[in-house]
Amino acid sequence: MNFFRTDVICMRNVLKYHSAKDPGKVDSPFEVRFDMNASRKRKNTKPKGFFEKLKEQRKADRAKQTDRKTDILKKTGSGIVTLLLVILPPAVCFYLMECYSHNPFAVVRPWAQFFNIVLFELVTVFLFVLTGKLKAAHRIVYIAAMIYGIANSYVVRFRTNPIVPWDIFSWKTAVSVADNYDFMPDTRMFVVTLVFFAAIVLFRFIKVKVTRLVFWKRLIPAALVVVVLSLFAGTLQQENFQNSHRLYNKLFTPVYMTDVDGMAVTFVMNLAYMSIDKPEHYSAAEAQAVLDSYGEGGAMSEESGSEAEEDDTQKEEDLPNIIVMMNESFSDLSVLGDFETNEDYMPFIHSLEQGEKNTVTGMLNVSVCGGNTANTEFEFLTGNTMAFLPQGSIPYQQYINGDLKALPDYLKTLGYQTIATHPYNAGGWERDTVYPMLGFNESVFKDDYVNPQYVRQYISDESCVDKIIEFYENKEKDAPLFVFNVTMQNHGGYQDQYGNFTPDISVKDSTNFSLQQYLSLVKLSDSALEHLISYFEEADEKTVIVFFGDHQPSDAVASTVLAKNGMSWNHLTEEQQKLRYQVPYVVWANYDIGEETGADTSVNYLAAEVLERAGVPLDEYRSYLLHLKSEYPVISAVRTVKADGSEVRASDEKDEMDIYRKLQYYELFDHGTVN
Repeated sequence: MNFFRTDVICMRNVLKYHSAKDPGKVDSPFEVRFDMNASRKRKNTKPKGFFEKLKEQRKADRAKQTDRKTDILKKTGSGIVTLLLVILPPAVCFYLMECYSHNPFAVVRPWAQFFNIVLFELVTVFLFVLTGKLKAAHRIVYIAAMIYGIANSYVVRFRTNPIVPWDIFSWKTAVSVADNYDFMPDTRMFVVTLVFFAAIVLFRFIKVKVTRLVFWKRLIPAALVVVVLSLFAGTLQQENFQNSHRLYNKLFTPVYMTDVDGMAVTFVMNLAYMSIDKPEHYSAAEAQAVLDSYGEGGAMSEESGSEAEEDDTQKEEDLPNIIVMMNESFSDLSVLGDFETNEDYMPFIHSLEQGEKNTVTGMLNVSVCGGNTANTEFEFLTGNTMAFLPQGSIPYQQYINGDLKALPDYLKTLGYQTIATHPYNAGGWERDTVYPMLGFNESVFKDDYVNPQYVRQYISDESCVDKIIEFYENKEKDAPLFVFNVTMQNHGGYQDQYGNFTPDISVKDSTNFSLQQYLSLVKLSDSALEHLISYFEEADEKTVIVFFGDHQPSDAVASTVLAKNGMSWNHLTEEQQKLRYQVPYVVWANYDIGEETGADTSVNYLAAEVLERAGVPLDEYRSYLLHLKSEYPVISAVRTVKADGSEVRASDEKDEMDIYRKLQYYELFDHGTVN
């Protein structure tokens, strides 16, 4: 036993010795023997030959190629995914925004879809390059598109026409009346908005690795994108390009244009009309020469005879008072077709239309529908037409920045006391700034009405009549009075109920409360006009009263009447659209001005016609307008009618229409450059 133990100890010592010499060896007899055998094998192994080495090298090369291909495929797949994540969201964003109004796949034309997507892609790339963050760029585009889509839906609902670039100038007016409308979202708006929010949240979970450059290195690419975007926008604004790619470019049907071209493309196309170019072959001196020819001793004196000859001898006491009442949203919806009510909604005006002494009635062709009241004011007070200006533009806010030789300014030179009054906020459509430029001595707004009567939340037409009478009774002695009153009573919306107003007009087989309320308001306006005329029937001074609506109400009101007459309010033909731009007008006097019914005209002519009938001398511009009316009885942004009854586009007409275009440019932008 001792001998055995001694051998074991010796073996352990040997193993320890070898372990110390080679620490890498495992302290085990088996592994020691294994290492010895491996060493023996190495000693017995023959050196590899050339071909064996070549074979191994080729095998290694093939493995490297396989790894390289795998790496390329991975990178390519990752690149494709990244590219899709970059380009797909903007395209989806376009379709989502359009869904606020319609099914874009069915409504927006193919080329228009492509161009809209390109615009969204370019804007996204610009934001990405500028911020260096792809997800941030996508979020900004989606939030902006969502806000624009919602805003456009409400604007179309409230005023019939969609958003246009120059609406930015009227944001104050929009805010001032915003609380009068119903902003309850419909199902479509709710669902689309929900999808937008879901997409915006989803971007948080999408990981896209993009090398981010320092800010100064991003400026040049950003500038290049802006250049490309500008060039593309300019291309979209070219008429030849629009026609060749089936882009709809008829501005007088803005809703249809926005539907078939898409919101983004339509907005870009409309940017071309933010400024007005000089007419072809325009000369300020020539324009003034044309006007001079319609002054005393010129063309007009030959055409109108004695009235022009009396300009110098006309005395202030011989001039009549002129009272103009432009009634908010006033119209006779029967122009759209038949509908039956429980009682007549404008009995007094309908009686005048049958033919009354010293009364002229007819339909007035206006350039706006559902909103943009200021444009009807502009046409009446200046004699200019919106036919030569972009559809939806607001001259009060865009083009008038100095004194104009408008109607009030001219009447002031004849000795008239000129007053403008509007029973609402002074800043609406910037009236407080524009009215003095047009020649009004005095501007009277909401705060100047003492204890007025309210209908719903607006000062009533009856209170406007009382204010007009107050102006007359307190006017300057022996000075004729010109009052221009823009009412507010009938302003939309019409969906709410009020304690101070209960609709009393109902429409047979209709539950449209907005229509009932609107017609009941129209009846109050009709009564107010009767009160005004009744007062001046007893007045000692000669007085002319002019009454007309600025535009028809929104589609929400008119839809029932249209439907009863086989028309779809959201798919009107061009001919049906024209019916939405007609309102009644009345010219009445307490002295002999003649009588006429069915005397259709347009707003740009109305003031000149009133002056002529009233026996007031005409200035050169309004003399020219009466001459023009003999060739073109109606000119508006919607329709132009020639003397033979045929309809044409004002933009396509030459000769006399070119003269009008040049004179309007001169009066609006260039007056005063001559002499």
